[in-house]
Amino acid sequence: MADRGFLPWSGRDDGPGPEHARWHSLVRGWTPGDPMTSGAVVVVGFASDEGVRRNGGRVGAVEGPAALRGALASLSDPGVPVFDAGDVVVDDGNLEGGQARLGRLVSGVLDAGGLPVVLGGGHAVAYGSYRGWAGRAGWGVLNVDAHFDLRVADRATSGTPFAQMAAAEAAAGRRFEYSVAGISRANNTRVLFETAERLGVSVLLDEDCSPDRARAFATEAAASVEKLHLSIDLDALPAAVAPGVSAPAGFGIALDAVQTIVRAVVASGKLGLLEIAELNPRFDVDGRTARTAARLVDFAVRSAA
Repeated sequence: MADRGFLPWSGRDDGPGPEHARWHSLVRGWTPGDPMTSGAVVVVGFASDEGVRRNGGRVGAVEGPAALRGALASLSDPGVPVFDAGDVVVDDGNLEGGQARLGRLVSGVLDAGGLPVVLGGGHAVAYGSYRGWAGRAGWGVLNVDAHFDLRVADRATSGTPFAQMAAAEAAAGRRFEYSVAGISRANNTRVLFETAERLGVSVLLDEDCSPDRARAFATEAAASVEKLHLSIDLDALPAAVAPGVSAPAGFGIALDAVQTIVRAVVASGKLGLLEIAELNPRFDVDGRTARTAARLVDFAVRSAA
């Protein structure tokens, strides 16, 4: 299947006029080269779970972007122009090609002065997003995740994106600025902790992730860079809050800690890209995970506005 362009959104309609505006009534299609108001939000979907498949996880994240758009659609006007660049689709096993196409699309959004909001899809989406800002000065990553995703493998998976970033940055002679909040000590092997230490990764464990600690951690991560790629892997949340993921958390971190991280990054003025990863609608319960993810996206966009 080819990549998908913009498809009109639908949602609750309370009547005409800006006082009734919702995401679905505001969103417009966008392709690289189109004019855009500086600071506008551009939704980009990454419809892929090939990385999850390669990593031995539960597939279904390919349906994540559509579910997230559906959950966003009826939320009220976030206060900024909203565009939708469609979906990069990976259904032929060529994850690497999809990541390259996503990178070009993200780069186009950044060049136009927009804020990319990338909807996954498995966490292999993160390397595609990275390819959109790679080479731009002063960028770093803050990942909210139960896992480091620093595995080294013969080919890309949902467990390798940040190791790939570290290798690419090292090859370019740059330091990889990577912070991750929500790490589960029980779900990351010793070699992953050793890799994180070798790379100088800043780590906040799930057991230490109170809102106050999360705020300080995010503020410190933002202080060390000019722009942040904020990646939120929904499996950082407890399974009761986010059942619709490929790897549900047995512990997880509180939603208010994640919200605090988002608020701190936005307050820093350094949010360069927002990304949601690992939404798997096949395992969701009453749209619970999609709704939570949509509120986090809306909160970030509304706070930035």
